[in-house]
Amino acid sequence: MRKVVGESLESLAAYRIVEVERPACAPGQVLIQVAACGLGYVDSLLALGRYQVKPPVPFTPGQEVAGVIAEVGEGVTGLSVGDRVMATLMGGLSEVVAAPAAVVSKTPDRLGFAEAAALRLNYLTALHALTDRGAVQAGEWVVVMGAAGGLGAAGVQLAKLLGAKVVAVASSPEKRAFCEALGADAVLDTEPEGWRERLKAACGGVAPDVVFDPVCGPLFEPAFRSLNWRGRHLVLGFVGGPIPALKSNLTLMKGAALIGVDVRQFQIFEPKRTVEHVTRLLDWTATGELVPPVGSRYPFEAFGEAMDFALTGKSLGKIVVEITGRSD
Repeated sequence: MRKVVGESLESLAAYRIVEVERPACAPGQVLIQVAACGLGYVDSLLALGRYQVKPPVPFTPGQEVAGVIAEVGEGVTGLSVGDRVMATLMGGLSEVVAAPAAVVSKTPDRLGFAEAAALRLNYLTALHALTDRGAVQAGEWVVVMGAAGGLGAAGVQLAKLLGAKVVAVASSPEKRAFCEALGADAVLDTEPEGWRERLKAACGGVAPDVVFDPVCGPLFEPAFRSLNWRGRHLVLGFVGGPIPALKSNLTLMKGAALIGVDVRQFQIFEPKRTVEHVTRLLDWTATGELVPPVGSRYPFEAFGEAMDFALTGKSLGKIVVEITGRSD
């Protein structure tokens, strides 16, 4: 079988497709024939050793896969050979992966492999952020920064499913049109001059209640200053460049909270809640209420282009590498 391997974290050019032995299927695991692997900004950062946790080398990028179960290990129940599934794990850019059964979910029939590979990580992060950390209520205004990216799109769609009103912030007319198609109630540009006034107008003349922020760029402080009483600013990432600072007295003056969202630790410390969220997401996809938008698609041999593109922040929705060319 083939997989992507990097012997160093110096550059994305250090990664190659190599031939390796197919992994063994240990007790409690399943082998998945991978059809698609989702990629995002964080995956490329991780591959370069620039994320919070530096991976050991040799390293294979990719954390979200979708495909078909090829083998079931001893002790696994509820999963069978031939099941269409998705999973979160390290090393997704591979033709076959061994995954603990606990991180594997059956994929609804109406969800294609590419959409399934775009679902679990971003949408789990967004649902955890909006419900557990942001306590979003129906009718509240949610401002989604970087709304056209994989995580931003998840924020827009899930905030709407939770009954909130959404202002999607994006940098180009193309991205803003994409956000309108996702269901955003209003869209907003990223020009700093007069941005707070335009945000208030977009919210119908009131202050927003929640900021969903995977960017934390130049609009970080203006967004926080714009919050309503008891507002919540959710910090989900830093794709906007250098990590910004916020004066602590602003939280007091606004009666607002700055809240961190870490889905990696959430899955470790709250496994039961994680399962509940994944089940809820799958229910929405099964009924057609939620369809993850897939952005650029790349063949396996062009994985390097996909990883380079993930760093640009130009994707509309999730980037997906199609590995086996299986039909949905």
